[in-house]
Amino acid sequence: MSLHFDSGRRPGRVSLGEMFDRLYGPDAPLRLTAYDGSEAGPADAPVGLRLVRPRGTAYLASSPGSLGLVRAYVQGDIELDGTHPGDPYEAVRAFRALAARRPPPLEALRWLRSLGPSNLIRPPLPPQEVRPVRPGRKHGRRRDATVISHHYDVSNRFYEMVLGPSMTYTCACYSTSTATLEEAQEHKYDLVARKLGLKPGMRLLDVGCGWGGMVRHAAREHGARVLGVTLSAEQAQWASDRIVADGLENLAEVRHLDYRDVTETDFDAISAIGLIEHIGIENYASYFEFLRSRLRPGGRLLNHGITRSDNLHPGIPKRGFIGRYVFPDGGITGSGAMVTAMEDAGLEVQHQENLRVHYARTLQGWCDNLVANWDECVAETSLPTAKVWGLYMAGSRFSFERNDIQLHQVLATRTAPDGNADYPLRHDFGT
Repeated sequence: MSLHFDSGRRPGRVSLGEMFDRLYGPDAPLRLTAYDGSEAGPADAPVGLRLVRPRGTAYLASSPGSLGLVRAYVQGDIELDGTHPGDPYEAVRAFRALAARRPPPLEALRWLRSLGPSNLIRPPLPPQEVRPVRPGRKHGRRRDATVISHHYDVSNRFYEMVLGPSMTYTCACYSTSTATLEEAQEHKYDLVARKLGLKPGMRLLDVGCGWGGMVRHAAREHGARVLGVTLSAEQAQWASDRIVADGLENLAEVRHLDYRDVTETDFDAISAIGLIEHIGIENYASYFEFLRSRLRPGGRLLNHGITRSDNLHPGIPKRGFIGRYVFPDGGITGSGAMVTAMEDAGLEVQHQENLRVHYARTLQGWCDNLVANWDECVAETSLPTAKVWGLYMAGSRFSFERNDIQLHQVLATRTAPDGNADYPLRHDFGT
């Protein structure tokens, strides 16, 4: 089907620039340049949006809001000026500042007539978008494996370029304002190890271990015997190879395995760094009950996960950008719900910490890496995929900065029936 916008100035015809001005006002924080020759917005706006072909109009008209905008951007129907696709942070700020005005019914009807029926039909979805119907029961083993593969099996080389040498895809912890991303990731792992009280010979289970950063740190720096599990085959292979290269195979192991299939018990400690976002809020109870069952009495659990800033709006919208392009089946809620689930599972919460501002800095570091390695990242994946990652990370940074979302580390113990938690009178892990 050919999508066509008639740019002729027949009576009653409304240009795309006029629609934009009416929707967002002349002082909108960005400037629009459209393929029909019209323009709108301040000439000196720091960010420019170029609508380069009619298919972009069809995406916008058929899916109002951010999803239509994302589809047009990913497909190349919208291009941005004044910002790099690897870090479109300024564009995210501008889009978030837009406040649309609802047009009167008669005016809206004029716009629809100007657009024409062909521009109201949604074009095919970008290949990077996950369709809403996926095989298997939500958060069943088969479907979870498929969802994790969608996000984490992009390319190990791509992740090396974006995440840096640590290959750590979770929030870092900056001990000083001048710390580098690598230093902050190492500090985060050491903080987790100290919170767990790791000592030589202790047994650690790291669920959702990614590329094995915590596994290798705990073995190398603390002499712990560590088992890491991940649903990503590419992560497991990369981590296993690195363990051998580092000479840690006598202490560390990574398996391609669902955490629910771990049969070993009586671990001294469990770390769960960035897993809870994937398991489903409705599964918090069984998740924490399982982890508790793998701890010895007095053992410690450190759960590190993204949360909302309140406990009123659980979940990620199924049809939003994050759910469609980044984390299918993902879900987050407030830290209160997380703590409640831990306590209801028989765990005693000992300490809680919010690293929200640290995640904003972490995401900025990842965007800097994506920009620095942009051409190679595009060659390794594709231009649309690289654009998705830039938009996702820049948008997430903005959300952490605005306190829309947070990052909580919650430390708990499997306290024995007699009340012995094997925990000091005061926290001894420092900062």
